[in-house]
Amino acid sequence: MTKQQTSANTAQNDPDRAQGEGNYSATHRYNEGLKKHVESGKSEELAEEAKRALEGEERGELEDAERRAKRGPAPQTPKVSQR
Repeated sequence: MTKQQTSANTAQNDPDRAQGEGNYSATHRYNEGLKKHVESGKSEELAEEAKRALEGEERGELEDAERRAKRGPAPQTPKVSQR
């Protein structure tokens, strides 16, 4: 077994040790949450709610939010230390 294979096996057996590129515990939590959501049957209901919002009075506000999100985070002004 190579060092890389040993490291991968250790990470899978101890999720707290695998952080960074292979965050197994976060992936597991995400997959479990996604599975629960899909099984809940609420996806169709939420899709209809989103459709109504886009067709209604909220459309402009939602489009503005989308444009801001696509621009990315606002540039940060570096803080100058006052010593």
